[in-house]
Amino acid sequence: MSLIFNTLINMSVALIQIYIWIIIIAALMSLVNPDPYNQIVQVIRKLTEPVFNFVRSKMPFVVISGIDLSPIVIIFALDLLINILYSLRIN
Repeated sequence: MSLIFNTLINMSVALIQIYIWIIIIAALMSLVNPDPYNQIVQVIRKLTEPVFNFVRSKMPFVVISGIDLSPIVIIFALDLLINILYSLRIN
C-alpha cells in the first residue's frame, strides 16, 4: 500500500514540477512577446493565465510598477506544496 501511495505522491510532484516549468516559460514569453497565433503560445497561455489572474485578483500588490510578480508567488506556493507532499511519503 505504501508503494502505491508513494508512487502517487511522486507522480503528483512530477506534474507540479512540469507546471512550474510551464510557468517559467510563460514568464519568459512575456519578455519577448511571441506570435499570439502560435499554437504552443496559446496552449501555454491557456494553462497559465487563469492562475495568474486568480493570484492578481486575490493579491493586487503582486503587480509593482507594471511588473507582474504573480509567477514568482505561484512558484513559491507550488514549491511549498511539493515539500508538503514529500513530507507525506511513507518510508
